[in-house]
Amino acid sequence: MPVSNARLRRAFAVSLLLSPAILTRPAHAEIIASSTADDAEDIIVVGQRNAPINIEPRGLAVSLGQEQFAGVNAFNVEDLMKYAPNFFVRKRFIGDSNGVPGFRGTHSTQSARALVMLDGFVVSNFLGNSFGFAPRWGAVGPGEVEQFDIVYGPYSSRYTGNSMGGIINITTRDPKVTEAFVTTQGFVQPYKQYGTDKSYYGYSGEAGFGFKQKDGPFSVRVSTRLLENRGQPMSWYFLTPATGAVAGTVVTGAVIDPDTLTRVANANGIATADTRPSGTVLANSPAPIFAAQSAADITQSQTKLKVGYDDGSIKAQALFIYWWNLDRQYAPETYLKDAAGNPVYEGQVTTLGRNWTAAGANFSRTSRKEYLAGFKIEAPVGPLTARLNLSTYQVASQRGLTSNGYVAGINNGAGTLADQGPTGWYTADLSLEYNTDRNELAVGATANLYQTVLIRYNVTNWRTAANPVFASETFGKTRLFAGWIEDKIIVSDALSFTAGARVDNWRAFSGGLGRVGTGAQLGQSVFNSYAARDDTAISPTLSAQARLGPNTNAQLSLAMATRFPTVGELFQGSLNGDGSFNPNSFDPNLKPERSHDINLLIAHDLGRVKLTGSVFWQQVDNTIFSVTGFNQNGVITASFKNIDRTRQYGFELIAESRNWPIQGMSIDANAANNNSKTIGNAALPISEGVAFPRIPTWRLNANVRYDFTYRLQGSLGARFASRPNTNLEGTQRGDTFGYTSELFALDARLNWQLLRGFRLSAGVDNLTNNRAWVFHPYPQRTFLIEAGWKL
Repeated sequence: MPVSNARLRRAFAVSLLLSPAILTRPAHAEIIASSTADDAEDIIVVGQRNAPINIEPRGLAVSLGQEQFAGVNAFNVEDLMKYAPNFFVRKRFIGDSNGVPGFRGTHSTQSARALVMLDGFVVSNFLGNSFGFAPRWGAVGPGEVEQFDIVYGPYSSRYTGNSMGGIINITTRDPKVTEAFVTTQGFVQPYKQYGTDKSYYGYSGEAGFGFKQKDGPFSVRVSTRLLENRGQPMSWYFLTPATGAVAGTVVTGAVIDPDTLTRVANANGIATADTRPSGTVLANSPAPIFAAQSAADITQSQTKLKVGYDDGSIKAQALFIYWWNLDRQYAPETYLKDAAGNPVYEGQVTTLGRNWTAAGANFSRTSRKEYLAGFKIEAPVGPLTARLNLSTYQVASQRGLTSNGYVAGINNGAGTLADQGPTGWYTADLSLEYNTDRNELAVGATANLYQTVLIRYNVTNWRTAANPVFASETFGKTRLFAGWIEDKIIVSDALSFTAGARVDNWRAFSGGLGRVGTGAQLGQSVFNSYAARDDTAISPTLSAQARLGPNTNAQLSLAMATRFPTVGELFQGSLNGDGSFNPNSFDPNLKPERSHDINLLIAHDLGRVKLTGSVFWQQVDNTIFSVTGFNQNGVITASFKNIDRTRQYGFELIAESRNWPIQGMSIDANAANNNSKTIGNAALPISEGVAFPRIPTWRLNANVRYDFTYRLQGSLGARFASRPNTNLEGTQRGDTFGYTSELFALDARLNWQLLRGFRLSAGVDNLTNNRAWVFHPYPQRTFLIEAGWKL
């Protein structure tokens, strides 16, 4: 007999309450034996020998510092985490704005399950839940980072349910003395795929200075970064079978990839998604590839000002960051040539014994101007410590211009404009802490507001946005008020418990869709508004930590978490191919995701070697997932739906060594096994019991660093992920465009301290030139030259 949702939640809640009693009994003898030992330390793996972690380290906790960063080819800030255990970032090219972080069994488009902060200020984009809503990594350069803290899972009541996957906090440098730095990079990627054989170049420059009052409380740090890069093509265009018997231009050069996706009906008669850029639909055979999407020509500029105050009692910090991102795609590459050798980009063509239509090779230009402003203060209030954190992240301007095909693109013809704003979010956090020798009590409150407006226009000149005519508009807001309490009880020097609870009140409102009317409303602007919604959730947490021996610690953490739908998931309604409103393209009544989580950690420190084992389990009810399919007009659509239940469990093994097995060598290595499945899905029963898409069963990361001399250091990194399913049904597994493939990459780096304060580095990522895919291609072999100077 199946266990009901309510019964499972009650059983889980009871287990939270009973865990202290269960754990206290076997620990009692150890408590007596260890009464003179130091307090049981928080279990933090990988680095962090001398600096405190900035996130509550319950569940698997990783903290990366300068020692780890020295062995990484860091083109962008998110690269600094690339060897973390059971973790990845969906980064497709240098300067990619769509890099979603993935923890354990998190799908590479579930961006709303990662809480990312910069100096404690939220830079997660919870306006949506997909690759288009990745954290704002570009707000900071790699040269500004002091440490990366990563915690897996929602095991602290201090953080919102968006920590269901995990939490990342990036800490930037505070000046200790007057200082300055300059770093420059140059990189190149020789790239071959289908008919593309080119080298793509880029560079970056980063500089900054810091000032610290010698006998005063103030400090200032200013930095700036410029990045230019051209990435490899992200997608390819397919020929579509032409109607009629009239032959087109005879061409050669089309490429057949027998492993590309085709549209095939599944066991329920539902067409599986074929989301190729041209929307090609063929029966039982792949279509020829005729062109590559234009390589993204990326320019990013970032400026940061950080002002600090610390008089030994009161600590305060103000942060302002401005980020500008420009993505130009002006050079789609056709593989087709006519009899005279001229390139053919679109129109009716004849090749491979059939008539086809070539279309979709568009031009585009997207510009974004964004800023982060934050202020935080910490001060004593009697026996309490009070902390206040206020911030806003705003997309001041975002304009995306796209041509209607190649001819319109090259001749400045018709196209579309996507104009976004006002868009952004506001966050506020207040906490009070009271600490004694045996008790650490904290209470707090959180509030946030997310809002967005996106208007689409048809224009007669795609470059200048001339003569805009309204096409559609989507808009909406969400807000969250929360209160939490967390209490750490130190039973003895070898045993402690931390219990907490969080109450969230969520509201979605002011949501709707505007469009051009049809029928009797032809030519009019028509708007559909969605009813406001409210919901409240209570989420308890419990963690117990014990010293099992002189060098062995264990931690058991349990949690419930609720992740409410984002603006984009609720209010992302779309239009049909004929311009009419598609009532099946959205669901403003999405249920929130609710998870039950368990994590057991055991860490043993051998001195030069530290070993950590982690076992985790998570069950999520009402998983929100983007389902892709075809509407009644044959147009590919994506809509968010609830999956009744998903479950993941697995383990991680992590080893960290210093000066072992030989003097001067450091090793960080980890292996993880993930078992993630769809347990219940009444809307698509064929997916039940199937491995959840894009979650590899095995993931291994490692980084080895060796000091050849005190001036010369080398490192070798490795990244591996086994091949997962690509779709919910488990019918798509492959190693080419359109699939999520196996990943294997070796990275190498050399650092040469040429003079005091001056460093030269050379590196290569993907040394073996492995071709891997996350629907889009990952980078092939990429070379780096870097020079750095510090005062």
